[in-house]
Amino acid sequence: MKFLLTSAGVKNNSIHDALVNMLDKPIAKCNALCIPTALYGHPWVGPGINAWNFITGKSDHLVDLGWKSVGVLELTALPSIDEDRWVPLVRETDVLLVAGGDALYLYHWMRQSGLEALLPSLDAVYVGMSAGSMVMAPNIGEYFVGWTPPNGVDEALGLVDFAMFPYLDHELLPGNTMAAAEKWAAGMQVPAYAMDDETAIKVVDGEVEVVSEGNWKLFMP
Repeated sequence: MKFLLTSAGVKNNSIHDALVNMLDKPIAKCNALCIPTALYGHPWVGPGINAWNFITGKSDHLVDLGWKSVGVLELTALPSIDEDRWVPLVRETDVLLVAGGDALYLYHWMRQSGLEALLPSLDAVYVGMSAGSMVMAPNIGEYFVGWTPPNGVDEALGLVDFAMFPYLDHELLPGNTMAAAEKWAAGMQVPAYAMDDETAIKVVDGEVEVVSEGNWKLFMP
């Protein structure tokens, strides 16, 4: 897979151009699946209106980019249906659009649903925002642990070898300062990126590239 890991979606031309470059055809010819699951696990954002706004493209910069089609892949429903009803759909899609919310809740349902095992074999471009990006890391760090998984462990997918601190210096999140990011990074065992909404991390064939029109910083362990 190719990964475009964002704080708040495709917020500027540089991130948009990076996405287009990762696709093998124009956005208007790509079929997408959006995954709202992470929203349900976070007390600030779901369930309810925020999930609807994500799915309909009213509150983000992912679903409303002009895809040929957008479907919904709800991970909490997948364990209750046969794999042949959803696995071919995922294998055929061009792009996965993954909402923010609670990263550990998202990871739990990626495992429970079987999507975790499927991801490495997909040809799709994975575009995450906030928790949808953070879940790619080996773990998210104590600062971001909200929903507690059944095993009580801060563990995520580990499909990239770095961690992310999104929404850096966001006006609605006054605690997300560079000083807070530095303290968070000190507890991580992998390289850690603090990134604002104008920044994304592009990963293709293991090569990492920061795409930014804003502010970001890499902390080494």
